[in-house]
Amino acid sequence: MASQELKRAVESYENYIRQHGIDEQAVDAYLEAVKTAYLNEKDIQYGLILSERCKQLINDLIYKSTQGGDFKLLEEWAQKNKQEVKMINQFYELLLLEAPIKVDSYKLYIEKDRRRQDRFYEPRRRTLLKISNAIQRLEDDELDILFLHQPPRTGKSGDITMDVSWHCARDTEKSNLYVTYKEGLGGAFLDGVKEIYEDSVTYKFSNVFPSVKIVDTDAKNNKLDLNRKKKYKSLSGKGLESGLNGEYDATGWLVIDDPLEGVQDVLSKEVLKRKQTIFDNNVLSRKKENCKLICLGTLWATNDLYGNYLEFLETHDTGLRYDIIRVPALNENDESNFQYDYGVGYSSQYFITTRAKFEMNNDMAGWNAQYQQKPIDRDGTVFNPEQMKYFRKLPDKKPLKVISHCDVALGGEDCLSMPIAYYYENEEGEIDGYVVDVVYDNSEKHITKPQVVSKIKKHKIRNAHFESNQGGDGYKDEVESEIKSDKEYKEPCNITSSWAGTTKSKEQRIWDNAQDIRQLYFLDTSLQDKQYRMFMQNLYSFTMVHGKRFQDGAPDSLAGLVEFERNGSGVTKAKIMSSPI
Repeated sequence: MASQELKRAVESYENYIRQHGIDEQAVDAYLEAVKTAYLNEKDIQYGLILSERCKQLINDLIYKSTQGGDFKLLEEWAQKNKQEVKMINQFYELLLLEAPIKVDSYKLYIEKDRRRQDRFYEPRRRTLLKISNAIQRLEDDELDILFLHQPPRTGKSGDITMDVSWHCARDTEKSNLYVTYKEGLGGAFLDGVKEIYEDSVTYKFSNVFPSVKIVDTDAKNNKLDLNRKKKYKSLSGKGLESGLNGEYDATGWLVIDDPLEGVQDVLSKEVLKRKQTIFDNNVLSRKKENCKLICLGTLWATNDLYGNYLEFLETHDTGLRYDIIRVPALNENDESNFQYDYGVGYSSQYFITTRAKFEMNNDMAGWNAQYQQKPIDRDGTVFNPEQMKYFRKLPDKKPLKVISHCDVALGGEDCLSMPIAYYYENEEGEIDGYVVDVVYDNSEKHITKPQVVSKIKKHKIRNAHFESNQGGDGYKDEVESEIKSDKEYKEPCNITSSWAGTTKSKEQRIWDNAQDIRQLYFLDTSLQDKQYRMFMQNLYSFTMVHGKRFQDGAPDSLAGLVEFERNGSGVTKAKIMSSPI
């Protein structure tokens, strides 16, 4: 605890400042008081209060003595002209005292000998300070779990590398584990931490922790030990699926960084289920009771690994203290949160342009997940009425082709879904598709088949495709037989079928084709019949949240339609026909 003598001395310095203003003598005195609190009296909390005040005095003195300048400008001048400046040195003396205790001060200090424009943390600090403060709360045992989400390439990996190098050095006896989706990235992370420890020219780590040294490394298994060899290493970096056996343990921090490779993992129920099992049984089981958990990366969906764990924390009385830090690319005023110094960040215009590209591709779900830190299913659906295009009247010319795609169902819960589309060349020379009609019915085959045959005849469909799955091949043969047996129907119709395949899930196919589906024109709501309305409702209800979707016939059949048009339907000269509307 700070002595009364020290406190009286500090009060006398404040009286001096009130009478004479801030000068070099006041800063010198305050700096000695800070050293006394930290080094002699071991009152860390009081020392932190004094050092913050001393840093403020230095900044005020710089402003006064440079007629409006600041620390940044003064340091840039000093580095450019290779000049020693007392106030700059004093500021770093304060950071050195704070660095073993404050992660923000540590990250500022260890890069002090680098040119400002070459530093990682300082140019990004205006945004990353929020994350540093959250890390500090975790380290100070105010939190047990921390979720950190920010856009790609905005400094997440570099920042956590510095954080982990600090945390491991503070207590070299604790074991810490870093896990990401790929084993090689775990090794790359370990290399980044080692660089901070060993590159004394670039990083002044040894000034902060002079007694901390790497004593053992295992490059093959991505491990390192500090100060002494231990069964459970000071730090290990692993891939999620690479296997975490009894060699790996976490008593300090368990850091999980993007356990999913991308949205493709979320869209595959099989992959997501497998990784969820590994996450629950292999990764979290490495975490000891008092170990802190840090979850970094994109929150793709409310049912992904992070979303699942968040739901568990929100719905169960675990007693665990957690916080979620989400930093979106653009704030509510469309201003970038990552406008870093020296051009290492991203401007508002950059993100606005990036968003415009997502908008053009009708993939705002992807924008919201990757850049705005909103899961793709946070708004409920992949398709919504505001995104879709509508028509009341077809173009007054011949369609280039008339096609359909049928997702066969033989009754029960699933609906047979068959959208029918006319394709026209627009004024720009591009092809537009108009979904003029549908069959959407969960009745048995003897009811749906006459509807399918009738629609083919009504629209004089030249190319019709059926999925062979779920009895679709036989269904297609029966439809084709009925068309050919009608002696009065003379229009040619090429009817084909194929398997949807098992390597790509329905969700993945719908996601991959969502952009093209949104480019189709759909009937205005006032012109839709009952089946068309049900079809559109099913399209709008489709969500990427597994277990919350009853049917996906409409979006899946539309995905099949756009793939058929793109890959095999051909352009057929069609005869003039009466509008079906």
